[in-house]
Amino acid sequence: MTEHLVFADARWLWVLLPLYVVWALLWWLRPRLRQLTKRRRFPAGHETRGRAAVAYSSLVHARRAAHSGTPTVRRLVSALRLVVVALVLLAVMRPQTGRALTEVSTEGIDIVLVIDTSGSMRALDLDAHERSLSRRRDRLEVAKGVVETFIGQRPNDRIGLVVFGEEAFTQCPLTLDHGIAATFLDQLEIGMAGDATAIGSAVGVATRRLKDSEAESKVAVLLTDGRSNAGALTPLRAAEAAAALGVRLYTIGVGTRGQAPIIAETRFGPRVVYEDVEIDEDTLRQMAAATGGAYFRAEDVAGLEEIYSRIDELEKTEITQESYMEYEERFAWLVTPAVFLLLLEVVLLDTRLRKLP
Repeated sequence: MTEHLVFADARWLWVLLPLYVVWALLWWLRPRLRQLTKRRRFPAGHETRGRAAVAYSSLVHARRAAHSGTPTVRRLVSALRLVVVALVLLAVMRPQTGRALTEVSTEGIDIVLVIDTSGSMRALDLDAHERSLSRRRDRLEVAKGVVETFIGQRPNDRIGLVVFGEEAFTQCPLTLDHGIAATFLDQLEIGMAGDATAIGSAVGVATRRLKDSEAESKVAVLLTDGRSNAGALTPLRAAEAAAALGVRLYTIGVGTRGQAPIIAETRFGPRVVYEDVEIDEDTLRQMAAATGGAYFRAEDVAGLEEIYSRIDELEKTEITQESYMEYEERFAWLVTPAVFLLLLEVVLLDTRLRKLP
């Protein structure tokens, strides 16, 4: 809720402002025009009769009056009229303070991010732009960075995390607290669910999480770098169950084509070995098609970022927003000081600063 000042009849500004400027200029030029007229009517050395005069009992008083700053002060007090008129003009434009009230309703999407933490996620092929293997991140670290960005782009959606390897379990339930989701994401480690790959079980866990969801759209995003070799539930059977429950599945295969470097522990210490990248793309493609989703292949970090951006575009949250204003008239804020300044001018010019005839 924000509060701001508006003028309901601001159109008067274009009419009154030029008139005010002309009047202020005339007020400022008036003494000079009067002086000029006086010089023309009464040239230097010209004797006049009947001019007004004031009698002083002593020349001391006359000298004191000559050096008095009263005319200047009177002029400054007269300038209060400029302020008074300016305040009145602003009051005519009806100043109002308003509070903008916004009601936002969303048709959110429930999204479960299914992430592979099996042993093959140790491969160092997604950071291929880094020539030095010692500076490369493994597949899981790359995926965590991209997924965290994706979560940050979905402020109105509930996000959940499912982790799988040989087993599958919920790392974070569906939540709007994306800070918590990011914390659980950061805690993912390779091998935390086993070194095998149970894709069917992972999709099954994600589907159970989304089964009772009342969201307009239910989505699961599966990220894996291999083929299913564990779990009692087959990937295609899991996809069919997801489709029956209205869950749309996006599948992502990560890994370069050919062989990928992996740092493996040997009897001689850590060594770099190369292993074949085996992604069951046909199965992943069929799983996505069965649920109305899509399959993507990421061979580097840029490709993975682009994939999650595309999914972000495909699954847009509908947001309806209604705004209305509550206004209160505030012309009294201007009229009150205007009346006070006008009275002050009248009192001062009729008493202390009174001009003698």
